[in-house]
Amino acid sequence: MSRPLLFLDVDGPLNPYAAPPERRPEGYTTIQVPVASSRSPLRVRLNPAHGPALLALGYELCWATTWMAEADHWIAPVLGLPGLPYVDFGTGLFAHRPDGVHWKTEAIVAYAGGRPFAWVDDEQSTADAVFVADHHPAPALLHHVDPRIGLREGDFTTLAEFAAGLSAS
Repeated sequence: MSRPLLFLDVDGPLNPYAAPPERRPEGYTTIQVPVASSRSPLRVRLNPAHGPALLALGYELCWATTWMAEADHWIAPVLGLPGLPYVDFGTGLFAHRPDGVHWKTEAIVAYAGGRPFAWVDDEQSTADAVFVADHHPAPALLHHVDPRIGLREGDFTTLAEFAAGLSAS
C-alpha cells in the first residue's frame, strides 16, 4: 500500500497568522514575502522544526494552499522540506459554494484519487467532512488547526495515530 497523503495548508497550520502581531510564537522565525499588490510585504511566521516533524510522519506531503507552487519557493526552504507537489485549485480558487463546502475540498478529494489522506487546515467545517465522507471511498482525516497557535505536538500525535491506524488495518 502506498503512503497516505498529507495535504498541508500554509496560513493557519504552518503560519499562525492570527497570533498577536507583537509576539512571535516560540521557535518560529519570520520571513517577509513581497506582495505585488501591496507596498508592504506579507509577514509569515514559520517553525523550522515542523519540516522534520512532518517528514517523520510517513505521509506523502502535498501543498493544499493558496500559495500553490510558491510554497516551494518561500515555505519549503525555511522548513527544510523538499519540493512538494501541490493541489492546483485553478478557477476554483476562492470560489463560493452554496452548499457551504470549502472551495478547496472538492479539488483535494479529486487529487487524492481514492487514496487515504489527512488534511490540516484552519477553515474546515462539518460540510467539508460530509462532502469527503460522501465522495471519497478511503479513510480521510480533516484536522482543524487553530490559526492563533499553528501546529502543535498534539496535532502531530493525531496525524501519526491516523497513519498508524491505516497501517494496522
